[in-house]
Amino acid sequence: MIPAAGGQMSNIYRYLMEDTSAVVKVRSESLERIKHCLEAQRVAANSGFPCPAPLADAEALDAAAVVSAEEWRPGGEILRGHDGGSARRSAVLLAELMTLLVRHPGQALDPPPPWVHWNPPGGGLWPPNGPVDSMDQTLVPEFIRECARRTGARLGRSTLPHVVGHGDWEAQNIRWKDGRPWSVYDWDSLVSLPEAAIVGAASGAFASAEVPSLAPIESSRIFVASYESARERTFTGDEMEIAWAASMWPTLHNARGEYLFRSAPVASLAVIDQGEERLNLAKA
Repeated sequence: MIPAAGGQMSNIYRYLMEDTSAVVKVRSESLERIKHCLEAQRVAANSGFPCPAPLADAEALDAAAVVSAEEWRPGGEILRGHDGGSARRSAVLLAELMTLLVRHPGQALDPPPPWVHWNPPGGGLWPPNGPVDSMDQTLVPEFIRECARRTGARLGRSTLPHVVGHGDWEAQNIRWKDGRPWSVYDWDSLVSLPEAAIVGAASGAFASAEVPSLAPIESSRIFVASYESARERTFTGDEMEIAWAASMWPTLHNARGEYLFRSAPVASLAVIDQGEERLNLAKA
């Protein structure tokens, strides 16, 4: 096997065979959760949605690792930019996926990945995140923690029903070819959350490529409006507030990491520039 990539959730390998190739994914995850992710991915692939088709069910390698295989689907380009046109194209594609998965059961998809996991069971501001939690949390400034508290409190007041959707809807996880969507990746990041929260998180993160970023507020507005149009439904006032609140959480997660790992303050500056306005829109 040839190592192809590495990420927070999976180690990915390309498996070469005589007449084809496959992607083998190994990660430390719940076997039940990954099986449900693969079921949803299979539904999407069988419906013609642009994504790799699963080639095998998930299996436990040992108590700490789950393995699965999917189609090798190379090619395409990242859609770069956070302008209105990019927002529309990304939102319409998400709407197509959400329509396909609208009746898919999501009970086994908890817990969500940490970048969309607010109000974890047992209390605490941030969800459990392995070695990150053992780092010096005093490096994270109070304004980041306060924004996270306000965001989590607003999201925690939601009584909206949960649906299945993609919880890491970033440019880096989508490829385009000749102006059309070619392949959506990172199906381990499926979540069961309110639709408005899934769309809101995506509206903030859709432009993220190699470095996570927060889209401009106007581009997030265009993203949500384009999604509503594609789904032929309009969010209620409560749903819009949830969408604005959820648009903040991935950036707050990334800002925390920037301070802990002493990396360039991209997300942190976005919180400074946009955080108060987004929280006001969320009534947080």
